[in-house]
Amino acid sequence: MGMWSSLNEWFWQDRFWLPPNNTWAVLEDRDGLVFAHPRDLLAALPLALALVVMRFTFERFVGLPLSRLLGVRDQARKPVKPNATLEKYFLTKGWKPKEPQMALLAAQCGLTLQQTQRWFRRRRNQDRPCLTKKFCEASWRFSFYACAFFGGLSILYHESWLWMPEMCWDNYPLQPLKPALYYWYLLELSFYISLLMTLPFDVRRKDFKEQVAHHFVTIILISFSYSSNLLRIGSLVLLLHDASDYLLEAGKMFNYTPWRKVCDTLFIVFSLVFFYTRLVLFPTRILYTTYYDSIAQWDTFFGYYFCNTLLMALQLLHVFWSCLILRMIYSFVKKGRMEKDVRSDVEESDSSDGEVAQEHLLLKNGAAHRPGAAPADGPRSRLVGRVANGHTATT
Repeated sequence: MGMWSSLNEWFWQDRFWLPPNNTWAVLEDRDGLVFAHPRDLLAALPLALALVVMRFTFERFVGLPLSRLLGVRDQARKPVKPNATLEKYFLTKGWKPKEPQMALLAAQCGLTLQQTQRWFRRRRNQDRPCLTKKFCEASWRFSFYACAFFGGLSILYHESWLWMPEMCWDNYPLQPLKPALYYWYLLELSFYISLLMTLPFDVRRKDFKEQVAHHFVTIILISFSYSSNLLRIGSLVLLLHDASDYLLEAGKMFNYTPWRKVCDTLFIVFSLVFFYTRLVLFPTRILYTTYYDSIAQWDTFFGYYFCNTLLMALQLLHVFWSCLILRMIYSFVKKGRMEKDVRSDVEESDSSDGEVAQEHLLLKNGAAHRPGAAPADGPRSRLVGRVANGHTATT
């Protein structure tokens, strides 16, 4: 306990988190004024668990019926024939074997190369989430982000710092905590904690690592800004993010339905809002005021560098996601409609493009019609023989 107490005392030193010549003592509640305290954030943990329960309840009793109402249809998937050898390889070594390994597996199982490829495609599809699951996840996030954005906007609308970010530093750190801002802050923190808790059960996308990094940075930023009484600038960061997040989730919901024009319209609106809030307002209003206005009255301190480092990490993620959105816009302009989320895996058909081309070539050359001819991709093929025997053909 003594070691933990010493570490805790060292971590919360005034000079780390507060401007020079300020101490935690000035942030003690007094004369009817209430200030933010780090211990207040402990309430976010049980609230995060409650949000997880709410989420699964919402998806079951609201998201699922809504998906059926909007015409979401899951693609029929052909069952995978049990095969212990292929299943073991799939679970332990990878989803997509290279062609030489695929040929070796075909030889071991007495299957053709084509049958083995088809087995792996069907097995991969079996683990991919269906459209209904994706829709339900998006509907939950849409509901939260929409409530968070419009709720936060109603809280901040009459505050001076919403329209003039430099007011975030007026009389800092002696800025009393308003109850509505506290509850909104606590709800946002709890939500991002709940997202981390449910990551193993969520649809895994190609930007999974970036999403994890974003959630961690956001949680640390919310916790740090609350503990250091930086709620004003923190509330602006949250509001800017929520402004486009609910549009993204709405667009994803309709992307899983037959309502293509609604999806296309939402995608255009989302892109405009995202670029304006994340690439224009965020660097010119948020980053500028945290870099320059925040130290107009004091010297720099550790919390200054810590806060700006995390905000820059967020901005780098904004640039990364902007590149993904630009790819989707290029596809949209080229094809005249919104296709798929570039972060998502798509279901594979039973025949890959390469397989179809190979079959076409065989038919064209008459190989498929020669009596007694061995299948070109069978276990007795030359490629399989070379791999299975561990040597190459001599010339």
